Amino acid sequence: MTERPRLTPAIADVRRAVRESLELAGVTKGQLVLVACSGGPDSLALAGALAFEGPRAGIRVGSVIVDHQMQAGSAEVAATTAEVLRGLGLDPVEVATVEVGTVGGPEAAARVARYRALDEAAARLDAVAILLGHTLDDQAETVLLGLARGSGARSLNGMAMHSGRYLRPLLSVSRKTTQSFCADSELKPWLDPMNHDPRYARVRVRLNLLPKLEQEIGPGIAEALVRTAEQLREDDEVLSRLAEASYADIVATKSNAIHIDVAGFKALPLAIRHRVVARALEVLEAPTFARVHILAVDELVDRWHGQKPLTLPGVRVERLGDSITLKTTKTLKPGAC
Repeated sequence: MTERPRLTPAIADVRRAVRESLELAGVTKGQLVLVACSGGPDSLALAGALAFEGPRAGIRVGSVIVDHQMQAGSAEVAATTAEVLRGLGLDPVEVATVEVGTVGGPEAAARVARYRALDEAAARLDAVAILLGHTLDDQAETVLLGLARGSGARSLNGMAMHSGRYLRPLLSVSRKTTQSFCADSELKPWLDPMNHDPRYARVRVRLNLLPKLEQEIGPGIAEALVRTAEQLREDDEVLSRLAEASYADIVATKSNAIHIDVAGFKALPLAIRHRVVARALEVLEAPTFARVHILAVDELVDRWHGQKPLTLPGVRVERLGDSITLKTTKTLKPGAC
């Protein structure tokens, strides 16, 4: 164990965020939680705070370091990070080496590989939660990217603080604070060069767009974006629950097709109708869909004049009388509804 650092505002803020997250998630004495750590300032600060707070609550704490093999020397970075975490008292500490595919681009492919490795580790180690080091700044970047892409309210919600086994304690903590935590704790984080690579949209938002907005509009842009995401998430949670109830009432699933009752569908508010269609496309595992596809399905109700079937990505849509049928060539997974 390293010598306990003096309590500074940054250390207090990060520790408090971790403590409150564990309490809200209902993690109890004797259970194991893992922190996903790259060795960067955010996840290293998170690991340091967890190493302090976990044992004091009787919670077992460990870590998984995912080596994406996307940069030279990544194995050495992972090994060094593992030693630092063991020095903090985390146990178990594992390095998961993954193969990153190409579907969706490097960022998306790396994310898929990373979450798969984290899920596998949690299942094998019987961990009840995995802590992720996303900060307030990451949340602001996510909201801006969603806004720029016109991805709808759900993407503008940003990331959830609690999603299944995943916890994001630092969404109210700034990147500057995590950097200060590391400095105050005498932890030396790894600085990922990809975080300064302008080929990635998120990097351009971080280095160019957000600073420009701060300069032109004034300070506090990141905080304002995060508040907006929180408000939208509250609204979306209510609308999503209403949509799930409506989906159960008007949708029938058979083999590889979903049938929507036109009369029941037409009676719904547009916000609910669009969520019902989105849910149907998700169940059918449509590889991708956007608002234009949802509106095209909706037109089969309000602007029906016997038009030909629609061909959406991976899904064929047709209205037959009082029913709209969405059909895929796949066989749906058991329990799909």
